[in-house]
Amino acid sequence: MAGKKKKPNQKMQAWIDARKRHRLSHALVQMARELGMNPKTLGKLDNHDQEPWKMPLRQFIGHLYFKRFGRERPETVLSIERKIQHDEKKKAKRREAKKRRRQNEMSGTPDEPELPPF
Repeated sequence: MAGKKKKPNQKMQAWIDARKRHRLSHALVQMARELGMNPKTLGKLDNHDQEPWKMPLRQFIGHLYFKRFGRERPETVLSIERKIQHDEKKKAKRREAKKRRRQNEMSGTPDEPELPPF
């Protein structure tokens, strides 16, 4: 099961497609996600050299990110694929902890030893 790759859900797949379509870096995708942008509407924001007043998409995302968070880029950058792996590991840990708690409840052994009354 360790070698099994998890297929991204539709939401993450939309970001992967947007990254390829608009030639964005992993950092720019993460910045856009943190800003709450919609991957399907990035095409409207992208400058196709027909609108000279419009900023290129990469600069626009960077400008908005700096305006909101006061930094040029995120402190730690994770690709979408890495984020999916990280979230899956986190979920597996939570499942395992829940399973252990249930087993302890069934067997009657508490997680932590009880302290004697004072």
